[in-house]
Parts: sequence; C-alpha cells; structure tokens
Amino acid sequence: MPLNERPPQSKPDTLADATEVTAPMSVRADDPAVVARIDALISELGGVPGTFDAKLVRELMQTALRLIPDGRDTGEIKLMTNAMKEMRYAYHIFGKYKEPHKVTIFGSARTAETHPDYTACVEFSKLMAEAGWMAITGAGGGIMQAGHVGPGRAASFGVAIRLPFEQNANMVIKGDEKLINFRYFFTRKLMFLSQAEAVVLFPGGFGTMDEAFETLTLVQTGKATPMPIVMVEGGDGSYWRAWDQWVRRELIDRGWVSPEDPNIYYLAKDPRDAASHIIRFYRNYHSSRYVKDDFVIRLRNPIAATDVAKLESEFGLLIKEGGMRLSGPLEGEDDNLTRPRLVFRHNRNKFAHLRRLIDRINELEPAV
Repeated sequence: MPLNERPPQSKPDTLADATEVTAPMSVRADDPAVVARIDALISELGGVPGTFDAKLVRELMQTALRLIPDGRDTGEIKLMTNAMKEMRYAYHIFGKYKEPHKVTIFGSARTAETHPDYTACVEFSKLMAEAGWMAITGAGGGIMQAGHVGPGRAASFGVAIRLPFEQNANMVIKGDEKLINFRYFFTRKLMFLSQAEAVVLFPGGFGTMDEAFETLTLVQTGKATPMPIVMVEGGDGSYWRAWDQWVRRELIDRGWVSPEDPNIYYLAKDPRDAASHIIRFYRNYHSSRYVKDDFVIRLRNPIAATDVAKLESEFGLLIKEGGMRLSGPLEGEDDNLTRPRLVFRHNRNKFAHLRRLIDRINELEPAV
C-alpha cells in the first residue's frame, strides 16, 4: 500500500468524515518509514547498509522524491533527470579506465589540418600517450581531432556536445565506447575537468576562452584540485603571449586578480615543453585532498624532515594554524594508503601559492 494512502474504512456517515477518509496523508522523504524502504531497496541492489556510500545514495533518492511536493514543472524535472543520467553514464565509462593519467585538450574546432596548431597538437598528444597518458577532447574536428590523432583511438576519450551546427564525432573516436555524448554543457564540462590531471589549451574562440577561464577560476578558488594548466600553440604563434599580456595589463594591473595568479598557468615554448611541464608536475606530487580541515598532499616518495621545515618557512602564508608534518594516511582516507603524506591546516586561500608549493616539492630529492 502506498505510504500516502490510508487503509480502507467503513462508509462515512457525514461529509466531514468523507473528507477525512479520502484526504491523502502528507509523508516526507525523511519519514522513517520512507527511509527504511529506501534502505531496503539499496540493500537489495547490492548496497552495504550503514556505509557512507549507501547514505549518499539514499540522500540522492530522497532529493528526487522531494521534487514531488516541491511541485517542480516537467521541464525542470526533465533537466535534472537527464543531467543525472548523463553524469552516471559518463562516470561509468571513465571508471573502466581509472589508472592512466588523463589530459584534457581544448582548442578550436575550426583549426585546419594544415595549420601549425593542428600539427603541434598531434605532436603533443602523441608525446603524452608515449608517457602513458590518455587524451580527452570534445570529439569534434580541428584541435579536438588532432588531440585524438596523436594518441590514437585506444588512448582517446571523446566528450561530445549535441549541437545542430557542429560536425559529428571525428574519424578517430567515432563509434568507440569512450565517446560520450552530452546534452548539456555543464555536465560535459564537469567530465572534462573532474577526470583530468592536466589541462592543455590551444588557440580557439569563445568556447576555448570559456573553458580556459573556467578552468583557471576553479583552480584559483580551490574548487578543482591543483593541476597543470598549459597554453601551447604551433609555429611562431603569438596567441597565448598576447593573451598573457592582456591578463597582466587588464586584470592584474587593475587588481582584478592577484599578482601571483599567473603561477596557475604555464605558457609552453612548444609541444615537447608542454608535455615535459605536465610530467614534471607529477615527479613527486601524486594527488591531494582535504580531510576535514587538513590539506593532505600524497607524495610518490618521502621527503626529508629538514625539507619539510624549509617548506613550512617558505609557505607559511598557506598555513592557518600549526605547521607542516609528514604523515601516513589520515582517518577517513581510503585510497593510496601506502603513499607518504605532507599534511597541514590550509587556510583555503592563495591557491596560486599552493601551486608553487607543489613545484617546490617536485624540486626536492627523495629522502634517503
């Protein structure tokens, strides 16, 4: 019996009684009976009761149920449903290729195959594939195609958007399991950045600028994990040099961004320099995350205590309280448990300096 229905009762004697019999009960999504039924369904589908993941799935289902009393219109419910379906499917596909590093490549769909930028992108993406990386592009033509030509089909992901005026998927990725089609730009962008450990930008138009500034903003504000953001082009192009000059003249000089914010991005000399910069970023830095109030930097190799003291002195402006310390995995971490850690209480600010801290860590020699 549905939870919002009463059991059958005897025929009412008055109109008031009839109203009472037929009026539905108001049941909330957090009602204990509803929660119990959701938990039972999660368990039936293989979820483990009491785990954090099961709790998150329950909250997701409760959120969907709340759309009913919220009275949202069909269009809004359709958007939310399609967005969730897109994200679930995309995460499912990417989840099959968790281990290889991935680089997202942005740039113009209009770049001709004879253009120096196209040639440079093929060279760059081939170098990254030779280093064991996979490439993520928007799956179209131009720079997107070049980013797939270099590594080839097996090492390519396509994150396509459905547009009536753009071409279909390029010849490299078309028909591949790793080609994912999106209805919405925001879900597509989420995959571009959440699945990448580096972002490389070739010259492009409004779309490329949108992707560049969104990536920079997310890293600048700490909403994305630190990663290399590299600008590169072919031949003797001046696109990114002019862009960098504009940023310094119109943004930094006016105080709209901080003087240290250009540390977030790197203007590469050529494709090989771009690839080297990315690989160098992961020389000793592995990954990072927050565990409650602590910022945890996972390292590939341990570093000396004397080096930790130097880092603490040099980057004290990042520390909210206490100091930096070497550590094993913290309570709440469930991955990369064998890697050494550098831990400190971060003020969640000055992320351009945090990027510089990672560069300094990569300059250090492993502890003997």
